[in-house]
Amino acid sequence: VQLVESGGGLVQPGGSLRLSCVASGIAFRLATMGWHRQGPGNQREFVAQITSGGYTNYADSVKGRFTISRDNAKNTVYLQMNSLKPEDTAVYYCTNYASAAWGQGTQVTVSS
Repeated sequence: VQLVESGGGLVQPGGSLRLSCVASGIAFRLATMGWHRQGPGNQREFVAQITSGGYTNYADSVKGRFTISRDNAKNTVYLQMNSLKPEDTAVYYCTNYASAAWGQGTQVTVSS
C-alpha cells in the first residue's frame, strides 16, 4: 500500500488549499480514507474521513471550512481547506484505515 500526499504549502490566514492523496495497492473504491494532522508540539489528530459510499465525518474544528471528497477513477482523496487559520498549521497525513497505511505527510503553514 502506498499513499502519496501533495498540495501543501504556505498560505495567508483566510486562504485556501487543496490537498490530494493518491493511493495504490488497495481496492480504493471500497476503502474508507481519512486525513489527520499533527501540529507543532501536538499529537496527531483526526481531521476528516470519507467512506466508500461517500459518507463524510469531520472534526469539530474544521466543520464548515474543510471538505473531503474522492475520485475513484483516479484513486485519489482530496481535502479542500478554506478559511484557513494559523491553528491549522500542521503536517497533514492521508490514511487508509483498513490497511493502517499512512502517507509521508504534506506541510501546511498558515501565516501572514
